Amino acid sequence: ASIGLLCALLLLGAFYFSTGSKNSPFKLPPDPPPLHILTKLGVLNVSQAHSLLMRLAEKYGPVFTLHFGSQKAVVLTGYEAVKEALVNFTDEFVDRPPIPIFEQIQHGNGVFFSNGELWRTTRRFTVSSMRNLGMGKKLIEERIFEELHLLMETVKSFKGEPFSLKTFNAAPTNITFLMLFGERFDYKDPTFLTLLRLIDEVMVLLGSPFLHFFNFYPFLGLFLKPHKILLKKIEDVRVILRNYIQISRQDINENSLSYIDALVFKQHQETNKKGSLFHDENIIASVLDLVMAGTETTATTLQWAILLMMKYPEIQKKVQAEIGTVVQLGSWATYEDRKNMPFTNAVIHEVQRFITLLPHVPRCTSVDTHFRGYFLPKGITVIPSLTSVLLDQTQWETPHEFNPYHFLDADGKFVKKEAFLPFSTGRRNCIGESLAKMELFLFFVGLLQTFTFQPPPGITESDLDLAVPQTTFTLRPQPQAACAVLRE
Repeated sequence: ASIGLLCALLLLGAFYFSTGSKNSPFKLPPDPPPLHILTKLGVLNVSQAHSLLMRLAEKYGPVFTLHFGSQKAVVLTGYEAVKEALVNFTDEFVDRPPIPIFEQIQHGNGVFFSNGELWRTTRRFTVSSMRNLGMGKKLIEERIFEELHLLMETVKSFKGEPFSLKTFNAAPTNITFLMLFGERFDYKDPTFLTLLRLIDEVMVLLGSPFLHFFNFYPFLGLFLKPHKILLKKIEDVRVILRNYIQISRQDINENSLSYIDALVFKQHQETNKKGSLFHDENIIASVLDLVMAGTETTATTLQWAILLMMKYPEIQKKVQAEIGTVVQLGSWATYEDRKNMPFTNAVIHEVQRFITLLPHVPRCTSVDTHFRGYFLPKGITVIPSLTSVLLDQTQWETPHEFNPYHFLDADGKFVKKEAFLPFSTGRRNCIGESLAKMELFLFFVGLLQTFTFQPPPGITESDLDLAVPQTTFTLRPQPQAACAVLRE
């Protein structure tokens, strides 16, 4: 009954707001019939929704309007439009819109969903702190090696028997935790396992269709449960984070060993400063942002990378052969070695392009903006579709196929591609990009140097499921198993 009422309210809302842009004295981007679009978007998974957006782009052009509940959103598709907005209009498209669920979680604080001076100050501080803690430097490379060897011991313990792809989540997650908390966790540590479980459950809930309905129509919260369950799980994470913050406050030290230490010391420095932005709510929101975004993305990409090597064994063999020519027997590849490993580097880039991990994170205009002949009023939601860039047929020869040669020239040399934007671009690009790139390279190369990954017995390469990803906040592979055969 509640679902029927929900659908009726959705359709009523869509009809009520269907004439918005047509009565505007300014020229807004074209908008498809909202009743038709909302009904479709509400029942499709993310990958299907992307296909719908691409069909709309073919009909209405790369810039068009959609109605989401009482809100209009301008969708940007394709490399040219997205790059122009995020690079040439970086100040105009720099803000985040007020998304109801994130408003309830963060209340405008943190690194990712804040705006204005609070965002600028918090982001600048976060980037500086992460660099001081070794992000992108030799120091963190050594810690990634330590984590790699522990991950390999875990994989060896299965002795060639099938194990879950989720096993690969622990190592990249631990690198993020090392930077946030100043220490890694044992893989069986109860706090570590609790955080892994909560992150997983939160990401699944963030992909729930009912949560999207809540964001479109917050007043329907009375009829919906997912956002309430989500807020409870977020609070469980906060309890753990507050404990670490409290421990850090017991020994405030300018020689920070973690991001939490750096935040606590900064707050201590500004104790008597009027209007300090390093208040308790912003501190815990900033750590929470990095706990969620800094773990899920790299861990899920590593899962995809192993799955794709099982799916395409000839590519896996070619990567292993290249590793053998560059890395001496008994040694491990360093991040610097990627320059001498063009095929391997191309494979890692193609994994990130092909999986379109994070379809889009919305922006909104910070001022009234004229873009490509259209008027976008201040505060309107803008959706730059990163998926449409990573699958843009004008930029990639075979956009819907896994093809490492997208990143290689005729001589087999690695080629940078402007349309490779999995970390977004402009002033809101991913804070942890350099760390993620280093982790992916070192974990991927180390694992393939040691193991050959195969489907479980009775399953062929063609049986491995790539077509319909699991829709969470990111696009995860469907739960599947792998077998790791120790190489000679």
